Amino acid sequence: MPDITEILKRARPRERSVTLCLAGDEAAEVERLERQVAELSDTWQPESLGAKDPGEALAKRIRAARERMRKSEVEFRFRALGEKVWSDLLAAHPGGKGQSFDPETFPKALIAAAAIEPAMTPDQVTELFEVLNEGQRQELWQAAFEVNTEATSIPFSVSASGIFNSLSDGK
Repeated sequence: MPDITEILKRARPRERSVTLCLAGDEAAEVERLERQVAELSDTWQPESLGAKDPGEALAKRIRAARERMRKSEVEFRFRALGEKVWSDLLAAHPGGKGQSFDPETFPKALIAAAAIEPAMTPDQVTELFEVLNEGQRQELWQAAFEVNTEATSIPFSVSASGIFNSLSDGK
């Protein structure tokens, strides 16, 4: 029979991370260049055998912009709050009729409370929200909320499963 003392020694709060690309300007540049490549592919015809495809220069610019986007990515790590901290946070941000929490104040407070890397204050979350779009704000909120509300189970990995299945012994 398991010993609770040993179980408590092994137990760790759930963690979750989300990676955001913070180079919104570079995303727009890639979209613009992609449109130019698409337009060229429909209209460009070489005038000679030695003609150089103008799409090649655009493709190089796309590659460079995508690399700048990768360099702007930031991983945000969250850790589940303990029962008392979670309860106190909910109590500090009560919801209205039929709501468990205030949808205006609780998300930023939870993101700040659960963030472990980078650590953030609620004011810093507010500053960050001013440069993120709604989709990015939702990703942060969802990660902070789910790390505190979803049960932890061993996830199935489609990628690893495919690799293992391709091995001769299947193990």
